[in-house]
Amino acid sequence: MPTRLPKELTMTRLASKRHCLRTHNAFHSFSLDNRLLPSSRSQSLSYYRQLSACSSRKSSNHSDILMPSPVYPHRPYTFHIATSWAGKPSTGDDRVTDDQPFPPESPIGRWREEMLDRDIGLKKKRRGKDWVQDAGEDFFYVQEMRNGSGAAFGLADGVGGWIENGINPALFSQSLMYHAHRYSRNAWAGEPEIDPTLDYEEREQVEGWELTPYHCLDLALGGVLRERYVQAGSSTACLLTLNSSSGLLRSANLGDSGYSIIRSSNVIYKEKVQTHFFNCPKQLTKLPANPGRKFARVCIDSPKEANTHSINLRDGDLVVAYTDGFSDNVFPSEMLSICSLVGRKDATEDEQVQSMADNLILYARQCMMDRQRISPFEREAAREGMFFRGGKIDDVTVVVALVRETS
Repeated sequence: MPTRLPKELTMTRLASKRHCLRTHNAFHSFSLDNRLLPSSRSQSLSYYRQLSACSSRKSSNHSDILMPSPVYPHRPYTFHIATSWAGKPSTGDDRVTDDQPFPPESPIGRWREEMLDRDIGLKKKRRGKDWVQDAGEDFFYVQEMRNGSGAAFGLADGVGGWIENGINPALFSQSLMYHAHRYSRNAWAGEPEIDPTLDYEEREQVEGWELTPYHCLDLALGGVLRERYVQAGSSTACLLTLNSSSGLLRSANLGDSGYSIIRSSNVIYKEKVQTHFFNCPKQLTKLPANPGRKFARVCIDSPKEANTHSINLRDGDLVVAYTDGFSDNVFPSEMLSICSLVGRKDATEDEQVQSMADNLILYARQCMMDRQRISPFEREAAREGMFFRGGKIDDVTVVVALVRETS
């Protein structure tokens, strides 16, 4: 497990200034001012892009004056991305810890609230009173990469066993996703783009560096290890980048979160889970500073053990990333059916992916409460010689990305 930042970061140059994005949007097919209103429990990529733009505003005495919008070169791929999530239903015997959430005034606290902040609306009431407004021990991020070169997103599922030791598992997963978002924001999805007409000195001033999900995972873990507010914890992680110039998807996955790629109503790729044994996934871990305290059943894995994968995406492909709260309760064929039914509706791409994400969460929520239905988790337990009936109650988070290729 790395205890310091890897050498790659020391060789990079961070941005000396940032531009605040206004209504111009070459990366997506719609402008920020005309963006869809985010629905309950979900957000579109344009919303996260706006958050990034506002947090990157150049400091000035005239703080209300925005910097000119950057003009991005035309790229053939656009990505319509939406998220949806639900904390696990209350069972009446929920365990609590002494660890408090990140303070709202802290960088991670502010970012977390921005990611989760939205109008609940009538959908919240229709979904039941026990629909938790946060993501529980799960967390996620969606981030546009430098100069619109691509999109980065990921999921993390905090390991709940830490509650027995008085540790809040959500702090680790939230911190991991925050640092992954932070590094992705300043990096390129591929090789930094250099204008061949520039002089050599000007080319040398191109800012940023290429960041793969594998290296992002390593850097993000280093950030968590330096976080004083995170005393201990562990989490699975699934990180992906989509290149808007080549359509290349790259991923790094550690544990039992994962993703699937749907093409022409078929699952052409499904990320394999990584476990030590049944229901014990591989995980990134931070141990407490007090060496005299012992913790039972702690697993320590390295980002080097993450599965990496890359594939060129095509027009119409769907990428569905999820935590195990989804994959333990929903079969791939059911995921296909939901996405296919929503895809037939007469709606914009952004409305479609948002509806897909919401419906996947709703169905997973239904399945985990059904004790009469056979679940993927029940089948996996049977293979291990264990008895388990019905769905597995858990936090559940999904990110859905639709790929569009333009001429």
